[in-house]
Amino acid sequence: MSRLLARWAECTFWLARYVERAENLARILEVQEVFARDLRGAADWKVVLDINADTERFLAAHPQGPTADAVLRFYLIDRDNPTSILCDLRAARENARQLRPLISTELWTHLNVFYNRIAGLGAAEVGEHRLARLCAMIKEGCQTHAGIAAGTLYRDEAWSFAQLGAAIERADQTTRLLDAKLLAFAAREDEEPGSAADAFYWMAVLRAAAGYQAFRRRHPRGLEPRQVATFLLCDSAFPRSVAANLGIVAAELERLRRRYGLRRAAEVLERVEGLTTLLEPRPLDKVMAREHGLHELADALQRGLGAIAIDLAERFFGWTAPAEPAARAAGSIQTSSA
Repeated sequence: MSRLLARWAECTFWLARYVERAENLARILEVQEVFARDLRGAADWKVVLDINADTERFLAAHPQGPTADAVLRFYLIDRDNPTSILCDLRAARENARQLRPLISTELWTHLNVFYNRIAGLGAAEVGEHRLARLCAMIKEGCQTHAGIAAGTLYRDEAWSFAQLGAAIERADQTTRLLDAKLLAFAAREDEEPGSAADAFYWMAVLRAAAGYQAFRRRHPRGLEPRQVATFLLCDSAFPRSVAANLGIVAAELERLRRRYGLRRAAEVLERVEGLTTLLEPRPLDKVMAREHGLHELADALQRGLGAIAIDLAERFFGWTAPAEPAARAAGSIQTSSA
């Protein structure tokens, strides 16, 4: 690379991903608590496991099944669950520790305090009755991190890799949220499209993606599934849509290529452009017209985002792609310290 050590590029990429992942998970848990309570109770907590592809791991530790308390402990404070918020923040802090020469004291201090606050939580503090307040605190901590990073990080290659990490994670989480919710609702044979439960389901999807108010600016009336899916996938004005984040990835890769002479960014950019074509109006209409088209599209986007992450790791971080990508492909490459 030009002026940035490969290990620092990798650490900034994963620091941003882990913090973004923690915020996304807090949003999903908060919304799911309302969704489960108002519809079918504890049975609906399996959706959170589906989103994160964690069902097998969870059942190995909790054979009694996905109760609310078990899922919340698993995703909030379980030190043995690599996808828990505690482990996400621990990995983020470790990446930040390796970046001390690059990041501000304010950024390091905030992340260190934030992690220790979560690490100090006990089982009694992560129950359903305290979940809303706890998730609000986690979201605020992640947003504060993003704000400090935006206000203090030097705008060199490290900033571009941080933007790449956050954008890839955000896009991946949006596809997983949409896909898992579709599969969960499709399994409910007693609920029909257009029902009150259907509308509440799509509202939950939007709220989990922090997009309900933004969606209402685009669609003041009605809550059609096709509108919601198109909004989350294709609306470039919504910062958590797949299209918006692919745009960020493309822009940062182009910046690395043009400003810093990282020519191998062009190879990754080709894959990003190919993935973007899936979200063009005409192909998207054909996909969504098929019975399982939206699920197939979400799956293709997830695999594509995972391939982009692997491309970046191979070309800039010195990694070799595994023969068989893990189920959570976009999160399969870890820093050695994480």
